[in-house]
Amino acid sequence: MMRKILFLTGILFPALLLQSAAQVRLPRLVRDSMVLQRNVPVNLWGWASPGEAISIRFCGKRFKATTANDGRWFVKMPPLQAGGPYTMSIDGSNHIQLNDILVGDVWVCSGQSNMVHQMQLHRERYADDIANAQYPEIRQFRVSTMTDLKTAHDDLPTGFWKAATTQDVSDFSAVAYFFARNIFRQYHVPIGLINASVGGTPIEAWTSEDGLQEFPSITATIRKNKDYFRPAVVNKDTVTRDAGLINRPEWYNPDYIPMHWRQINIPGYWEDQGANELNGTVWYRREIDVPVSMTGIPSKLSLGRIVDADVVYINGQQVGNTTYQYPQRRYQLPAGTLKAGKNLIVVRVTNYGGKGGFVPDKPYYLSAGKDTLDLKGTWFYKVGEVSTTTANNGIQAQESPTALYNAMLAPLTSYPIKGILWYQGESNAGDPAAYAQLLPALIRDWRNKWREGNIPFLYVQLPNFMDVQYLPSESNWAATREAQRKALALPNTGMAVTIDLGEWNDIHPDRKKEVGDRLALLAKKMAYNEQQLVATGPLYENAKSDGNKVIISFSSTGSGLITNDGEAPAQFAVAGADKKFVWANARIEGNTVIVWSNSIPSPRYVRYAWADNPDNPNLSNREGLLASPFEINIPN
Repeated sequence: MMRKILFLTGILFPALLLQSAAQVRLPRLVRDSMVLQRNVPVNLWGWASPGEAISIRFCGKRFKATTANDGRWFVKMPPLQAGGPYTMSIDGSNHIQLNDILVGDVWVCSGQSNMVHQMQLHRERYADDIANAQYPEIRQFRVSTMTDLKTAHDDLPTGFWKAATTQDVSDFSAVAYFFARNIFRQYHVPIGLINASVGGTPIEAWTSEDGLQEFPSITATIRKNKDYFRPAVVNKDTVTRDAGLINRPEWYNPDYIPMHWRQINIPGYWEDQGANELNGTVWYRREIDVPVSMTGIPSKLSLGRIVDADVVYINGQQVGNTTYQYPQRRYQLPAGTLKAGKNLIVVRVTNYGGKGGFVPDKPYYLSAGKDTLDLKGTWFYKVGEVSTTTANNGIQAQESPTALYNAMLAPLTSYPIKGILWYQGESNAGDPAAYAQLLPALIRDWRNKWREGNIPFLYVQLPNFMDVQYLPSESNWAATREAQRKALALPNTGMAVTIDLGEWNDIHPDRKKEVGDRLALLAKKMAYNEQQLVATGPLYENAKSDGNKVIISFSSTGSGLITNDGEAPAQFAVAGADKKFVWANARIEGNTVIVWSNSIPSPRYVRYAWADNPDNPNLSNREGLLASPFEINIPN
């Protein structure tokens, strides 16, 4: 007897597999609490035995379908107004009931790690937001990380709808949550967030094969990957050779007597302090005096950020462990961890490549009650193991063209949405010229796949990052921002400028609320028809030369151009035909900026805030939104 299968797509509902009506099986996935897009026809689809009759009851109406020969059935329901919760019944050879369905606005949130970053990774800054999250009508579906180099999927095997309450909001994308909260507070309609994002991934991996047809070298890679795929593996001894662990007593044990340890400063990288080109494990130790007032109560150990992984011990007991470099190290210590007098802190740091150690300009302290002990300064270190890890030449699936689109985005494209939020670019900053073509290609591709016209596509321009530059210089990050700015030429796109929200030493800046709020401002204007809003800072519009001066006009000037510190506009540079830039003078005249340098008689190029981390880019509108960085070529 043919096994019958009836289920709805994994984004709407988890798969329901059955062999008979009495054997309906629900996997771990939830099928309730979804959010449907309002004011557009709602697609409902699934699979069953060929020729099977399907009946759906929803909002007082009945819909029917018959499964095609390929096992698929499809129903298009009429548009719905915002509301809920509702119940839906689906009947075939079995009965399925779905509860707590809301109708509102659905946003796809995608990109790399700055979109992934959950509220819990920023829990110190947003502790009150997490504690006070009571928004059951804001819901997130987290798409699990999956790849496929060959075929676009039509379903998802796993995932969860969760409500933005204190219990679950810690797992929400921080950017997406603050975006949704901002929108919900104003419009009071349910908000669904479909979060399909993966850290460290390039834009090509998120684009379909159709969307990459204009790139011959990439399509050649796609064909090659389809023919041959071998996952990359790391060739290393699985048995630790770390002297700090194999010797007895271990180096974290209070009974261990240290010998031949060298001095080192925290924060800082060991490559900058005499241990050059070292990958592997390095042990740090320090004895500190703890007053009686800090004992017998819970305490907190803050160790900034560590590159890459760490295990932390106090008085021989492990108190913390983080396996990758980006989270802040904030370890909560139970009462009794500390003792009066001398306490031993030992940190085993593992570095996989580049500089290893403790990131500067982060907090390093031990606190309990009203007391705080500063942990910056001199520690002692010793190398436990030098790594000889090598990788083969296998394909990194998450970095390969189409791989993430096929497995994580393709299953979503029949699900009606309000718009798209995109935060990505770091992984493509090494080739800004290619990104200038790839970002518009992805926008067109996704709009083609969703078949909803030019749905709003809102994205985040890269923030300031890395060392501050004090002289005009070249910058791939600046060039990537320029590629992002130029993508605004596509209709119904919006860009959140974040040149003031970055951190020089952290590619994952902590201030995620401002990013979400700026995306929400764009959404209000573009998706919610608040046309009167000034939703972005000044954007370059055109320019003309007048002798040795360049007159630059802007759009999105709002109530007028200003600088946010009352000083003259900063971070403008000009160059002649040789493209050798020098700092320029600048002044605001109405909605224009006049730029010049007495050393450049015939300016041909102007740049604004053109650096990895520009020093004080201060051009703004009176609404308080900063201007986007840009580069322009002045015609002769």
